[in-house]
Formats: sequence, structure tokens, C-alpha cells
Amino acid sequence: MIFSNTEIEGVYLITVEKFEDERGFFARSWDDSVFKEKNLNPKLVQCSISHNKQKGTIRGMHYQESPYGETKLVRCTKGSIYDVVVDLRKNSKTFKKWFGVRLDSNEYAQLYIPEGIAHGFQTLEDNSDVYYQISEYHYPEYYNAVRWDDPVFNIKWPLQVSCISKKDANVNDFKL
Repeated sequence: MIFSNTEIEGVYLITVEKFEDERGFFARSWDDSVFKEKNLNPKLVQCSISHNKQKGTIRGMHYQESPYGETKLVRCTKGSIYDVVVDLRKNSKTFKKWFGVRLDSNEYAQLYIPEGIAHGFQTLEDNSDVYYQISEYHYPEYYNAVRWDDPVFNIKWPLQVSCISKKDANVNDFKL
């Protein structure tokens, strides 16, 4: 696995190292000892799938509050997405900054997202699937979100929004 820094402190783009032959390739996509070695959270307690019917769909920007903050490892397993994170950690050098990257099912890249980071994505193709590995159980009472189009962050989405949930569309403006 190859870990690349992003513009957000503690967020990594992880690409696989392919071992190829006439059959295709083999690559490791997870190894808790490598995550521990890099001082990244290796805890995984749940995995989830998001299926998205329509190109232009936005899901996000979600996070879970302390003491149940989530670290996520996100990969697009079908189609393609524009994956976005917003740093909400008040003591971070990248507080209130956002970063976006295209993830698609042909590249096998993953985004490592630590606690304190809001996460969301926009589908770039119809019928795109996203696979999450998550470090904490979901506690609805600790769920929170920032709005996908909040002017504080000014996220530049690649497509016009075709579908968004009422819950995501009606998140309040960000306040410190």
C-alpha cells in the first residue's frame, strides 16, 4: 500500500501496490500492522455500502461527535465519485479547509479519514457504490453534519446536484 499525504492534515490517499501477472493482479488493501506503524487508527468495527442510483447525487457532509468519533477508510467499488473531506478539528493547521479527490472502481484507491473530519461525496456516474470501513459503531445521538454548500467551506463540486436528501440539504450553517 502506498500512502500519499493530502492537503488536509492526517487524511491520506492510499493506493494499492499491484503484483501483476498473466492472471491479472493481487494487491493488499488493508493491513492493521501497517496502519499501526504509521500511527493511524487500525480499529475496524463496521463496514457499510452506499449505492447511489443517479449521477450528481450528493451524500454528506457527515461526521460523528466525540467520544464516538469515526475514522473511515472509503473506496468506490463501482462507478466513480468525487470524495470530499472538511477538517473540523479546531486545533488543526487545516481547520475549515476542504479537500476533494476522484475515486473510481478502476483505480482501487482509498481515502483514510481520521476523527474530526466531515465526509461526503458526489457521484460522477449512475449506479456508483461506495464501501466504508469504520472504526466506531454508529450512535445516532452523536451524528452531526455540515452543509454540502456552506459558504464557510465553499466546496467546489464537479457537477450540478441531481439528488440530495432533505436531511443533508437542510443542515444549518456552520458555527464555531
